Amino acid sequence: MSSVWLPGAAPAGALVAPAVLSTPALIALRQATVCFGARPALRELSLQIHRGDRIALVGANGSGKTTLLRLLNGLLRPSAGERVLLAQGPRPVTAMVFQRPFLLHFSVRRNLQLALWLAGVPGAERAGRLDLALDRVGLQALADRPARSLSGGQQQRLALARAWAVRPDILFLDEPTASLDPSAKREVETLIDEFGRDGMALVMSSHNLGQVKRLARRVVYLDAGRLLADLEVDEFFRRQDLPPEVAQFLKGELPWT
Repeated sequence: MSSVWLPGAAPAGALVAPAVLSTPALIALRQATVCFGARPALRELSLQIHRGDRIALVGANGSGKTTLLRLLNGLLRPSAGERVLLAQGPRPVTAMVFQRPFLLHFSVRRNLQLALWLAGVPGAERAGRLDLALDRVGLQALADRPARSLSGGQQQRLALARAWAVRPDILFLDEPTASLDPSAKREVETLIDEFGRDGMALVMSSHNLGQVKRLARRVVYLDAGRLLADLEVDEFFRRQDLPPEVAQFLKGELPWT
């Protein structure tokens, strides 16, 4: 696919050639800026999330990845520009999983019950959804164990179960495997991949370029709050005409084995 320059929709010099999708757009940012005090964390950023998208957000620490996830999820409001819901019919359901999930001092089961209640799931549906979610992530045998007594990988799988149970159209993931050992990381990656194969849109920040290659179809590169590239994953790792900041970032990464 040839690159497309979008004056006014991306910063000057940004390389934007996202995949052409037949699926409907769910959420769009239009020239969105987020400031914390006088400091801009995101600068005039525009992009769309489509149903079934699998997007990796990459960039150095402090580039704006977490802020972008929170903005897309509606946890932040733009200081300028806008966040727009584009889906026809009911508003898209979203969920977010963090690098270190916040779990309450309750059992695994109770943590899930509370999440379903907060999401407005009718009482008659909660037990069935809870059991399906525990089965999906392999935690049914630990349902009555205190959630905070689980291993790091098990806690992250519980966080994924909690998100999956509300049946989101879009799942936002902020460095979901960064603090896990290799075995737990594989388990979590497998679940994320399965969610994507089921049609859930995934938007994930990651420093692990091997993980990006395995899980994403589209890569968005941020630098100091600016969007510098929005490319299909193969193009992102193959192109020779990337903005210099992107090329430098890629050269600084260790090879994935």
